[in-house]
Amino acid sequence: MMITSAGEINFKDDTEIIPALFVILFILLSYNMGIGMAVGFVVYPLLKVFSGRGRETNAAQWIMFALSLLFFIFYPY
Repeated sequence: MMITSAGEINFKDDTEIIPALFVILFILLSYNMGIGMAVGFVVYPLLKVFSGRGRETNAAQWIMFALSLLFFIFYPY
């Protein structure tokens, strides 16, 4: 049921595909949906900036980026 949403991904845009694949991969590898989503919150804005399309991200995405990055820095592995 969860994988049916993958059909709605814009497969013509690499900055949309790569974060989605990271999310799916990290959910499967960590058995934790929160960690997978946090990886997506970090990867998506970075890819937009590195591809020269940083203006496509909004303030909420940057806030989630910062919170997720803090999560990975202070997460007790």
